[in-house]
Amino acid sequence: MDIKNNTANIVSVTRIFVAFAAIGLLFVHTTTSYIWAVVLTIIAFAMDGVDGYIARKYNQTSEWGSVLDIMGDRIVEASYWIVFAVMGWLNILFPIVCIARAFTTDSIRSVALSKGMTAFGDKSMQSTAWGKFICASKFMRISYAVAKVAAFVLMIVAYTPHLESDVAEVIRLVAVVLAWFAIIFCVVRAVPVVAESGKLFNDGK
Repeated sequence: MDIKNNTANIVSVTRIFVAFAAIGLLFVHTTTSYIWAVVLTIIAFAMDGVDGYIARKYNQTSEWGSVLDIMGDRIVEASYWIVFAVMGWLNILFPIVCIARAFTTDSIRSVALSKGMTAFGDKSMQSTAWGKFICASKFMRISYAVAKVAAFVLMIVAYTPHLESDVAEVIRLVAVVLAWFAIIFCVVRAVPVVAESGKLFNDGK
């Protein structure tokens, strides 16, 4: 593989393992491990922006890169929701909704990809102004990413061992509110994908 011309794709894949490392540290119940989990979580989500920047700056954008980017998003996001539910920090509905939404949108987008369309960019499958804004606009994508990383980071901080209970309770409350905001945001951003999917299944088009 030509590493120089696949830097963005390498970053997309590497962020998955950074997130896995952060999640693994949550099972080591020490203050230090949780601090590192927070740091690695922030890095993992920052890398999501870095891969896109590299792809645009060095002309490494491609359909394959788009697929890797979305794949990385799905794996990282679902992994955090699942682990938080397993640890009893959040209701099991959070990962269920996340995964159901991912299967729905990605199944539709796989059909779009077979027809030469991508989730984002110049060949986006979204054809309406509202669909492009909700799914593909920089504002919405950044807002969603910030909501997720804030929820995930604060959730980890809230359960950090030896954190003062009163402080932990306040942080936990904020984290849960942000988690609800993020999961609702997740569902809302799927609406245009489903609503505009009909054109993909029209024969002869």
